[in-house]
Formats: sequence, C-alpha cells, structure tokens
Amino acid sequence: MCDSVVSAARYSLSMHLPLIVLFLTAVLAACTRQDTAPDSLSEATPKGPTAPAAAGEIVTELDNAVFHIFQAKDSVYWLGSDGQGVYRYDGKELVRFTTAQGLSDDRVRGIQEDRSGNIFVSGEQGGVSRFDGRVFTRLNALDSTASEWKLGPDDLWFPGGQDSGVVYRWDGTSLHRLAFPKTQAGEAHIAAHPRSKYPNARYSPYDVYTIFEDSKGHLWFGTAILGACRFDGTSFAWAGPGENGSFGVRSIVEDQDGKFWFSNTMSRFAEDPNAAAEPDRPRYRKEPGIATDADPYSVFMSNVRAKDGALWIATLGKGVFRYDGTEWAHFPVTHDDTPIWIYSIYRDRQDALWLGTHEHGVYKFNGKTFEKFKF
Repeated sequence: MCDSVVSAARYSLSMHLPLIVLFLTAVLAACTRQDTAPDSLSEATPKGPTAPAAAGEIVTELDNAVFHIFQAKDSVYWLGSDGQGVYRYDGKELVRFTTAQGLSDDRVRGIQEDRSGNIFVSGEQGGVSRFDGRVFTRLNALDSTASEWKLGPDDLWFPGGQDSGVVYRWDGTSLHRLAFPKTQAGEAHIAAHPRSKYPNARYSPYDVYTIFEDSKGHLWFGTAILGACRFDGTSFAWAGPGENGSFGVRSIVEDQDGKFWFSNTMSRFAEDPNAAAEPDRPRYRKEPGIATDADPYSVFMSNVRAKDGALWIATLGKGVFRYDGTEWAHFPVTHDDTPIWIYSIYRDRQDALWLGTHEHGVYKFNGKTFEKFKF
C-alpha cells in the first residue's frame, strides 16, 4: 500500500515538475522587475514638484551671483548662477548641477523649456545643454552649412556667449549655430579694433545679450555694439546702437501699446510706416521713454511686462521702476541700506516678480518691496 502511494507521488511530481519550475521562474522575474521598476519609472516619468532631481548635489545655500530665474511648467524653479552652475528648487530641496553633471558651462546665460517639458541651459562659453530628468547632456550643433535661419513653432533661441557673433536655434530636433549676416557698421567696428591692436578683445560687435519675441512673432536680438536686430523669418533689420551704445542692448520689451523699449536708450520706439526709410532698418519714430534721473549705465538691465500691462524695469544700481503707461513708481533694492546691482527681473507663472543679482542672491516682490528670498 505504502509503495503504491510513494510511486503515485513520484509520478505526480515528475508530471508537474515543469509547471513548478515555470511558476518559480515567473515569480523570480516578477520580483526582479519589482526591484528595478522604480529606477526605470523615474527615468520615464516627468519630474514634478515632489519628485527627486536625481543626479545633482543637494545644497543648503544658493550662490550669491544668480543671473537667471526660470519657472518650468511643473512649477519647479531653475536658477542660473555666474559660476556655480544651475540650481533646481522644487519648494523643498535645492539641487545644484554643474559641468560634473553634463552642464556645458557653470556660468549660466539662459534657461528655457520646450513643449515637452525638457529644460535647456546655455552657458557663457557657448553651447546648450538639455536636462533628461537626471543629468544634462551638451547638444552638438549642426555643421554651419546645414544650419539655417528661419522661424518655427518649436524653436528655442539662445545667445552664443563667448562663441562670438552667433546665436543658437533649437528646432525641436537639431541645434543650429547661426552667424549674423555682416553689416557695414559691424565690419567697420572690427576693422577699427583688430586683434593685433586689441589682443585681449574677446567679443564681436554681433555678440548677443538678449533675445525677445514680439507680438508679431518676430525676433529681436540685442547686441553688444550694433543695437537691436529684428528677424522676421526672412530678412534682417537693425535698429541702431541707441543713446549709450557701449552699454549694449541688454533687454528689449514691447509695451501694451506695441512700442519697443531698448535698455541702452532713454527713448522708446514706435513702428511708423511714414518714418524716413534707411537701409536695413525698420521704420520707427523716437519718443520719450524712461523718465528717471538714472545715469546712463543704470537705464535698465532687464524688464518684464506684468499681467496688467505695466512695465517693470530693473536698473543696474538704482532699484526697480514700474511704469503703467502714465505714472512712474520707484522701488529701491538694497542690502544693509546700500543699493545692490541687479542683473535680471523675472515674472513667474503666478505673476510673482523675482530679481537675479550680481552679489546678493535672489529677491522677490512681496507686494510692497523687494526682499531677499530664503531657500
């Protein structure tokens, strides 16, 4: 009797052993997938405000020299420093990314986001890096013969930094490195400042400080020497060096009346089809602009247009001015009762105003004054 039971058990085990092995293999595979799922999921899922920033370094303080502030669609803030890389702030942690994590340059000169939520950072030395959710990767520009000037719906534009006389255009697939067409004024400046006479000169008169898109979809490039250049997708037009050409055009804004303000002039400009035509120049008339006692180097470094249409103008050393189209209001920005140098003003997605400064970190407007923001 016992022998027959043992034989039956052996027979049953031999018949079902392949199924048992198959079941155990499936269990082990599921366990393995469960162990690895969080990593693969974190790489595929866009980072939200509560998601970790992955490969960066968690820090407790922001660098003092913060030039650029940007809020992404996921509400995360990105802050570009002048030597310590870029910071990511999700409201809880401050994470720093440098060239060690693939950034093209630790001196940041621009931060943007594409339609898919990818973050792009440009640097002082030139080049653009893209953030994949964990690290930055420097993008390779197309050969100059393959790069083309055009305007597309997915374009992102970046100043060339010390890659003199060029700008970069990301079309959603490729990075184009684009040089400005030569102008008579630009070539005259180069001829007057030869490298043999000025060996330490690292800039080109075509170097770009700022890029602005107007209400018609045209791009304006603020240059170091030659004023503002407007590109309409087909042709170029130059708006002159302004009233303080050595300061360069560091910021451009269009007010609620469709008139343009350039940072190196105390005037504003209105397009006028009846204005005298000049070669390669848009037709505009000059009108009174900023009405302050600011010295020429403090006309303004940066500006934004608020939701109510008012202009907020950040000067280099004399605080911030608000212009509603009729009246001016002044907001001093100080540290220990001493005016500080401001680099940029930024309006976030909640209409809050932020300042990037040369030596004092980041300031935020509290409704009455600008005060230092503590991370």
